[in-house]
Amino acid sequence: MKKLFNIVLASAAALMLLAGCATNEGNRENILKIYNWADYIDEDVLAEFPAWYKEQTGEDVSIVYQLFDINEIMLAKIERGHEDFDVVCPSDYIIERMLRNDLLLPIDHDFGNTPNYIDGNLSPYIIDCFDKIAGNGKNANDYAVGYMWGTTGIMYNTKTVTADEASSWNVLRNDKFAGRIFIKDGFRDVYCPILVYLKQKEIAEGKITLDELMFDASDESIAMVEKFLKEAKQYIAGWEADFGKEMMTKEKADINLTWSGDAVWAIDEAAEVGVSLDYVVPAEGSNVWFDGWVIPKYAKNVKAARYFINYMCRPDIAIRNMEATGYVSAIGTSEVLEERTDAQYDPIDVTYFFGEGADSVRINPVQYPAKDVVERCAMMHDSGDRTEQLLEMWSRVKGDNMNTWVIVVCATALLGLLALVFSRKSNNKRKKHKHRR
Repeated sequence: MKKLFNIVLASAAALMLLAGCATNEGNRENILKIYNWADYIDEDVLAEFPAWYKEQTGEDVSIVYQLFDINEIMLAKIERGHEDFDVVCPSDYIIERMLRNDLLLPIDHDFGNTPNYIDGNLSPYIIDCFDKIAGNGKNANDYAVGYMWGTTGIMYNTKTVTADEASSWNVLRNDKFAGRIFIKDGFRDVYCPILVYLKQKEIAEGKITLDELMFDASDESIAMVEKFLKEAKQYIAGWEADFGKEMMTKEKADINLTWSGDAVWAIDEAAEVGVSLDYVVPAEGSNVWFDGWVIPKYAKNVKAARYFINYMCRPDIAIRNMEATGYVSAIGTSEVLEERTDAQYDPIDVTYFFGEGADSVRINPVQYPAKDVVERCAMMHDSGDRTEQLLEMWSRVKGDNMNTWVIVVCATALLGLLALVFSRKSNNKRKKHKHRR
């Protein structure tokens, strides 16, 4: 049904765009063009927006909803093609790049008689992180509103990997797990945490902070990370965009460098078939990532765009989107905290996200890391004109890694995915996640 829904939306979008070309732009103010990742919103939340918008403004709006799976493709359409998307959901470093290149419009928080769900509902942690986005003097909080966030860490099989082994990035170079390690095929998500691992001495001596390190794409640092990854490569089964979590749930792998959202899905799926998985942010530290709503420079329906962003910050809407995607909303209200509290977990301190009174909360630590875990994480930044050097390093590291064993594993994973498509009943809590990078 999800795929059918997406196809219908894409077809409708094409028809509406053709109709617009055939007539005129006079009715563009009644169309809201949204560009988002796949499987990254509750379908009903999307479908209910036009009625809510009508209630709030007295105006009609219809949605053209399109999907992307790579940040850079989305950016190219806006930057080079001047596509008139009204609302887009880029990742942190792309928000930074769009700000630097003057591709975003400021978001007005005045909604008249409609409550302002943005101010006051966003977690202070999210606001603080967006303050650190380097936008050439522009504050990202004026141009972007956080949507989902998470960490990068190690997912592991508790039967074969100890918690102590998984607690360091050096586990990727442990020959004990040769051929049983999968790594996300995203150079930023790998480069940043490995650099944090390699720069532990400098961090401990106060020579550099974590935040400063996230800007480091020097030749020296790139060479250090490349050396580490080439040493680890002999033990790595493959680089994956989405099938790593399937390998973990089927016990075809012991370790997966992955995102917290994928780990939540895999841990739940594995538990249903008696496989025990866990996820940890290694002791050396890691990166946190964010996706946020923005209004691109060439948007044609700015009013509906900002109302949509405001709508997405309602606590009830945030909860529904979390249920549908498995990722963690940027909304940090008491309603969200109450809904996420679960007695099966040990108490942790999440005051950084929910504020005072949340110093001992029973909540999923994969979704909401404890305060001491977050303190050893930092946000990635755009590498600017050094991006090409990072990509070249990544290409050298990966090389020709498609050996026969990996091909067999990939084929097995594909067959498994196909089987799941035909056998699994629709369940929002068990949906697959988008490809983030």
